[in-house]
Amino acid sequence: MFDLFSWSHILILLVVALVVVGPKDLPRLMNMAGRWAGKARAMAAEFRRSFDEMARESELAELRKEIEDLKNNNPVSDIANSLTDVQGDLSKAVEDVDAASQATSETVSEAAPESGSAEPRSGEFEITSATPATEPASAPASPTSVSPG
Repeated sequence: MFDLFSWSHILILLVVALVVVGPKDLPRLMNMAGRWAGKARAMAAEFRRSFDEMARESELAELRKEIEDLKNNNPVSDIANSLTDVQGDLSKAVEDVDAASQATSETVSEAAPESGSAEPRSGEFEITSATPATEPASAPASPTSVSPG
């Protein structure tokens, strides 16, 4: 509080006030100076409160504006709409793939030769509906086999 004045300065001011005002009126002068200091502090506190209140009101106005923007833009509905669009695109792609696979299977079945009318190409096997032939039982070992020994 007294950073501006040193103790020697304050002592000189008190001595001058005592000489100028006199000892009889000095307590009344100090009382009046204290009231002025109190009023100055009250005014400074009121200014600080009003400044803080204005800052709070501006922050609240900004928050209200942000809330209104969020209500108007509603990012959740934007995400839901984009997911619906993606889902529609995926279902359309699946339908396109199904249609293409059906067209391919029809083309393959039309192009496939009837069984027995053409020989299979090299590396291909002919598919028949007949059951596989059973293998003959293994023959007994021949007596001419030579055992080592």
